[in-house]
Amino acid sequence: MGYARGWRPEGAASEPAPRGLVKLDVHHCLVRLLVVPFRRLPALTPLLTPLLAGLLSLLTWLLPAVPKALAGPVEWHEVPASSEGRQWWDAGSLRLSRGGNLSVLSRFQPANPEAEAGGTAEANGNTPARPRAGELYVMEIDCGQRLFRDTSVNGLPKLRAEWEPAGGDRLIDAVIEEACAAGQDLLA
Repeated sequence: MGYARGWRPEGAASEPAPRGLVKLDVHHCLVRLLVVPFRRLPALTPLLTPLLAGLLSLLTWLLPAVPKALAGPVEWHEVPASSEGRQWWDAGSLRLSRGGNLSVLSRFQPANPEAEAGGTAEANGNTPARPRAGELYVMEIDCGQRLFRDTSVNGLPKLRAEWEPAGGDRLIDAVIEEACAAGQDLLA
């Protein structure tokens, strides 16, 4: 078996290196890559053990508090439904954005045309149609001008979201009206 450019593991016979491509022994390559750099590790163990133990105990002490600090109360308020579907906004998510506008989490569920037609699947003896999945939006609302923009859809940020009016959408109009009324204390 040949070795790369003169390197041989300890105790290997001194054979001349073949010319051209050299076939390396995988075991010796792994030993050289993984074991040799860590030969000095036992000398550092007395220093690393207390440091790692302290870090681990600090993390186990702090981590249970993180979810409590990040989670807020969830208070879904449904606005009157329309032919487009249903929409809710979360009063517990009302915040001021960096620009001084109101930010709120909302959930939209499109209308189920089968359910409006009298539940045809159920009448035929099939399993009832499940409601279509909804979408979560983080809306930024300019209460003074009655404009909104979706800054996040289903957890994915929308970069450079444009401000737009509700455009006659009764669901968005109702969310803007109710969220602005509930967020007056934040905007004052």
